[in-house]
Amino acid sequence: MVRRGRPPSLDEDKRRLVLAILAVGCSRRTAAKYVGCAHTTIQRTALRDPEFAKRLECAEGMAELGYLKNIQTAAKKEQYWRAAAWVLERRHPQEWGPRSPNVLTPGEVHQLLAALARIVVEEVPVAAYRKNVLKRFVRMVIGLDRAVPSKQEEPERESDAPTDES
Repeated sequence: MVRRGRPPSLDEDKRRLVLAILAVGCSRRTAAKYVGCAHTTIQRTALRDPEFAKRLECAEGMAELGYLKNIQTAAKKEQYWRAAAWVLERRHPQEWGPRSPNVLTPGEVHQLLAALARIVVEEVPVAAYRKNVLKRFVRMVIGLDRAVPSKQEEPERESDAPTDES
């Protein structure tokens, strides 16, 4: 059978080279520049050839595993504790990642709402009005719980919220 059309941009030699470049940790763009094609050519070739796509993922995974192994090795030494902190920041950003000074955690938001609810209980003289405001606070807290899938920081927060028994 005779092949027609243009020859593939990524022949088997170039594919092996791309895989080797990815395995040491370079990006697909870098690999594409090195072999003389566009990065989209690598992507299109992977879409047409599932075996090549699998080999790409494997090569990229090898590089990632190598980096993580190096970080873990470094983190075992006390003077390189930053390596462990770096991994925690990236693997669990909700708990360990840096945050802006003006950003509240879900636990801090719950504390703020509990404090506002106490103020409402103390300052709003009509019980019916108090109940309406507190119901709205409860809906806000429930909405926050649904919006933030992280662990609850304040396990006893229900006891922090004031009740309308005054």
